[in-house]
Amino acid sequence: MDNNTLYTKPHYQILDGLRGLAAIIVVFFHLAEPLAISRFDNVVNHGYLAVDFFFLISGYVIGYAYDDRWNKLTIGSFLRRRFERLQPLVVLGMTLGAIGFYFTDSTIWPLIHMVPLWKLIVVMLIGYTILPIPLSLDIRGWEEMHPLNSVGWSLFFEYIANILYALGIRKLSNKALACFVVLAGAVLLHFAVTNPNGDVAGGWTLNALHMRVGITRTIFPFFAGLLLLRVARPTYIKNAFLWCSLLVAAVLFMPRIGSAEHLWMNGLYEAFCIIIVFPLIVYIGASGVVHNQRENKICKFLGNISYPLYITHYVLVYFYVAWVSNHKGITLSQAWPYALLTFSGAIVLANASLKLYDEPVRAWLRKKLK
Repeated sequence: MDNNTLYTKPHYQILDGLRGLAAIIVVFFHLAEPLAISRFDNVVNHGYLAVDFFFLISGYVIGYAYDDRWNKLTIGSFLRRRFERLQPLVVLGMTLGAIGFYFTDSTIWPLIHMVPLWKLIVVMLIGYTILPIPLSLDIRGWEEMHPLNSVGWSLFFEYIANILYALGIRKLSNKALACFVVLAGAVLLHFAVTNPNGDVAGGWTLNALHMRVGITRTIFPFFAGLLLLRVARPTYIKNAFLWCSLLVAAVLFMPRIGSAEHLWMNGLYEAFCIIIVFPLIVYIGASGVVHNQRENKICKFLGNISYPLYITHYVLVYFYVAWVSNHKGITLSQAWPYALLTFSGAIVLANASLKLYDEPVRAWLRKKLK
């Protein structure tokens, strides 16, 4: 078998672009988050749902890329390809997080300088594997499974979904997969409307509650994406990228639904978005084509930076959060120049990470893992 034959399928350009747009909104969400007084007043209130959107696109794209190739693949070769795609930037993100760790000292992380170097190195090395660290190694104090790069938790669950797909769920008939997805959707809906916080946010701590949240948020969208790929044949939809972009932005920028007395309403909104709206967006995106060179360049740029931006931006956000915490009571109108600087730096860092590190390392790994 020629391994390179597994890289010949064309991309869904619009889905690439939408993934990049969602990654940009994630950055906006993390920049607005430290300025919010509560979960009710973040100006990018539902930005965390971008992760669920990523999972759904991932399931769709994984099915498209590999479903018809298992006569040429082994489980090991599939997992090597996922490792090649995901792991280089995981390592970079953890390394950059470790380099910047002691420089993000602030009023919310008063004990950072008391963390011994050996402990930082241990956390970084575990982070390279994307395995979660126990709370005893939480060196930042946010109870995160990856305290050097906050977003690493979603990559952990991405790997779990990929492993489940490879080990057996890919073999399910469409009817069996549909039953599995419906059950996962019911679990997601129940969690969303009964969660005391009134949302699906969570998954970043190594404890029973967050592991449940992470699995719940991963299983439905990932395998719903796979089911969508198998049963819904794309058709032609005009201006798909524009309509999908507007829908993604509308969902993620939507203010909090309901009040503190009606938290279930927001949970219902989020479940509706994940179960209904996100699959609709992916279907429309898969049914569209880019209309001109400008739209093609936009989708290509957004697609290229989507993963590097997502996996490296929080390294800079730590510095921004430290600055905000050291200026109590600062408003959005006062903070926006620093937020804009952080956002611009994140875009530059993502591009540099892609061109100077990710692409060369993946090319090297591709040769080594043949």
